[in-house]
Amino acid sequence: MKQLLPLLLLLSAILTVSAQQTQKPVLHGKNWMAITGKPLAATAGAITFQKGGNAVDAACTMLAATCTMWDVLSWGGETQALIYNPKTKKVIAINALGVAPTGATPEFFKSKGYNFPPEQGPLAATTPGTAGGLMHMLANYGTLSLEEVLAPAMELAAGYPIEAQTANSIERGKDKIKQWPYSKKVFLTHPGQEREAPMAGEIFVQQDLLQTLTKLVEAERAALKKGKSRKEAIMAAYDRFYTGDIAKEFVRGSKEQGGLITMKDLANWKVLEEEPLVTNYKGVDVYKLQQWTQGPTMLQALNILENFDLQSMGYNSSRYIHTLYQSMNLAFADRDFYYGDPYFAPQEPMKGLLSKDYAKQRAALIHLDKNDAKIGPGDPYPFEGKKNPYLKLLKERGFELDTTRRNFAPTHDIRNGSSMVEYQDRLWRGTTTIEAADKEGWVVSITPSGGWLPACIAGNTGIGMSQRMQSFVLDEQLNPFNVVAPGKRPRVTLTPSMALKDGKPYLSFAVQGGDTQDQNLLQFFLNVVEFGMNVQQASEAANFNTNQLWLSLGGTKTEDRQPKPGHILLHDSTPETVRTELKKMGYTLTFDDRTSGPINALYFDWKHNSLWGGSSNHGEDYGIGW
Repeated sequence: MKQLLPLLLLLSAILTVSAQQTQKPVLHGKNWMAITGKPLAATAGAITFQKGGNAVDAACTMLAATCTMWDVLSWGGETQALIYNPKTKKVIAINALGVAPTGATPEFFKSKGYNFPPEQGPLAATTPGTAGGLMHMLANYGTLSLEEVLAPAMELAAGYPIEAQTANSIERGKDKIKQWPYSKKVFLTHPGQEREAPMAGEIFVQQDLLQTLTKLVEAERAALKKGKSRKEAIMAAYDRFYTGDIAKEFVRGSKEQGGLITMKDLANWKVLEEEPLVTNYKGVDVYKLQQWTQGPTMLQALNILENFDLQSMGYNSSRYIHTLYQSMNLAFADRDFYYGDPYFAPQEPMKGLLSKDYAKQRAALIHLDKNDAKIGPGDPYPFEGKKNPYLKLLKERGFELDTTRRNFAPTHDIRNGSSMVEYQDRLWRGTTTIEAADKEGWVVSITPSGGWLPACIAGNTGIGMSQRMQSFVLDEQLNPFNVVAPGKRPRVTLTPSMALKDGKPYLSFAVQGGDTQDQNLLQFFLNVVEFGMNVQQASEAANFNTNQLWLSLGGTKTEDRQPKPGHILLHDSTPETVRTELKKMGYTLTFDDRTSGPINALYFDWKHNSLWGGSSNHGEDYGIGW
């Protein structure tokens, strides 16, 4: 035994060192940190910090840059953000999600043969929210002018060397792009040639977008000349976008191509500041946006998981994976039925859904040895002293739908078989994320999206319209809280995250990837809190995805969106013993070397008064610290 002990200690040390290795280095900074989905955009954030801007200024600069670079989003999309204000020591929630336009009703879409609103084109568009969200955040919490913050984006619009990822995405989507004249004009720089999209490294010019951004700066300058304050000048640019000549051209271009958005829709839309939702997990306060996002699913899952000893199970053991999978299924079943726009009736039962006692009730439903394919929404109403008005509707559904969906042929590798690849694309569908922090204490986490390629551009604005209408339902039986209506916000997947410990910022994190976002963020959070990983290790760590949920993005047919009970995506490195045990539990396994969208994150080291940054090894995401 004495001879064996040194060998065991040596093996333990080797494994510890191995576990700490990452493909990208962890970032360190003392003064600030800027992380986002494109290297040039991260550089734009760094430039803003060097100008003396705070984290909000830098985040807005990165947002403008990523929109301009079509990092799976455009200026016509939507912005969701959490901001930690060091002056008030509170987390602020920013709701800059667009709304359904005039005429967007279930009857309208059903008359066109849709079971869900379309996923592309002008009829998929909610009103643009990103421009307004950026200007609202900058005006209220930033320090620089709009002109200073937009300068990098304007330089990019004047021409930048386009990356292969975006250029190739344009080429793949060129047949759809050709349906829309203004998109064709912008994106297909070599019409009639074999490759009509730009080449990687080619200087990509967006003259119409540059003109739109210039108009915003002109509005700000004119207001300042009239003696208006910094905030008033920025909001003058806001008004020009939503009520002035930019709005008129946007509406004209949308209507020309069959869209529904009106001038009144744009004028009535406003950015909203909200109280974030929060739960405490083992002494850490975790903040999410409200139920117009899927963010509360992570809070619900954490409440459920508090009832289990995760550390004793071991990281990514079969029991650990099974327990998380079941917890997420319970949370997503509630999401799929109870989440929606809180500004429209009926009122979502969020107090009950986030109750710790409700979580205990849900945790008790988990079978320790098998997947529950029949799991459905729970009844949170008694936990807020009310009677569930939807018991009849739930009974009519009967949850038998979950047990009859066997028309999806199992596959052992999502890279084989087009049907599974197409499904996984809908599940993962990406965007970008933005993380920023400064030495003054401002922290920003943003998950913007919308207007991704192939995008329908609205007239001569250079602005790609949102595709977020597809996240509504047309039938209240699926979700009575998320039925499309004019002026209403769809329940989206976009979900920035922030965590405080002992009243101070602890983690700020976000990820792209459709319905997998809160799955991956949950696992990232547990990697840090339960298993002691740093933010880079946690962002690169192998995780898994559940497919036992209704897709929020995808085709217009019901079968395109239905859950796949027991289907699980695992990392290629998953040991054979774990695979075998999960199969015995009733899981259908799929594998890939990528099991997460790019996670970007910040950790606040109060012991040394420094910042740690993590940026996933997947994709183009990049960070800079100082």
